[in-house]
Amino acid sequence: MLNTHPSIEVAVVMQRMANTGSSSYWQPWRWQLADVVQNEAEFGDKPRLLYQNESGQRWLHGGLRVELFTDEAEGYYLNGSTDEPCWFVLWRMEEEPSVAEEPIAKPVIVTLSYNEAGRWLDAQETVEQVRAPAEVLQWLNAFTAEHYVVEPKRRKRPESFRSLSDRFGNPASISTEKKFGSPQGGAHG
Repeated sequence: MLNTHPSIEVAVVMQRMANTGSSSYWQPWRWQLADVVQNEAEFGDKPRLLYQNESGQRWLHGGLRVELFTDEAEGYYLNGSTDEPCWFVLWRMEEEPSVAEEPIAKPVIVTLSYNEAGRWLDAQETVEQVRAPAEVLQWLNAFTAEHYVVEPKRRKRPESFRSLSDRFGNPASISTEKKFGSPQGGAHG
């Protein structure tokens, strides 16, 4: 299958760090995104332990493809126009250990789209971000400049100018006259 979308290959570095304080009683370790780097052929496509010591581990996950899609151009624009444009990485814990004694955090997908990352978060996924390098931002901004068209803002008519209607869509009228009770608003006597 021919890939028709601009893309780059990346590798993700995940790190396991020792928790400190009272939370370490319940959960001695936590996983977090450490970095996204350009993929190299020698990284392979299986997770690889980079280092381990008493306070943590770092794992390299190579062979992830980041593709740019024209329908995500707004999300790329929103990311690229921030003070710190970044990679967004959706990761999950393995169900069963595959390369280590215990399950490890495994990146599933990497994007540069702010909107796509937002959808993942809405779906209750684990998403973290790390700053993207200048050469990736140049690539992203060139794509955005070619494909993103800013939608003109349309002035919304104030609600006070809308015509009133009942729940069936029929015109409604408002009156300040009281229809029930005494004219003075008191009790009948």
